[in-house]
Amino acid sequence: MSHVVDFQDVSTTGLESSPVAEALAGLRANEARYFKNKYDHTFTVETAEEASDLVEYVDTVLLEERDLTIAARPLEATSFEADGTRWTYVFYEDGLAINVMYALEDGGKRAVGFKLSDGMEVPEELADKFKFARQKSKLAGTIRGSFFVIKGTYDV
Repeated sequence: MSHVVDFQDVSTTGLESSPVAEALAGLRANEARYFKNKYDHTFTVETAEEASDLVEYVDTVLLEERDLTIAARPLEATSFEADGTRWTYVFYEDGLAINVMYALEDGGKRAVGFKLSDGMEVPEELADKFKFARQKSKLAGTIRGSFFVIKGTYDV
């Protein structure tokens, strides 16, 4: 069942099994606020089981682009189009959030972003491959993020 992510009254609904549930909820709310303010998009998520095709899509991009497999269990996912770009998010139990930004027009920006919830360790599979920059968020505390550019072509 899908639910709207409220960035004014942050809730851990759907993320309760995470050891950093509060921080992950703040990270998810931070993303919801960004898309509401920038694109007037209401950020809605589904359980990873309901959105298994989205989790599989993100897994495929990670594997084919960087030979990466995420060890953590996916909890929630969403996908939507905003301003000619397909955004796909997966939120993981360990506090990791991955987004695939994929411009629908050839030649547009296409990248994978990683965000780490406040209080979580860098996942082993990412530790040696990426450097993480820090940013402050009122909703999420300190977010560490990194990204890479997508070189291949994927159906979205």
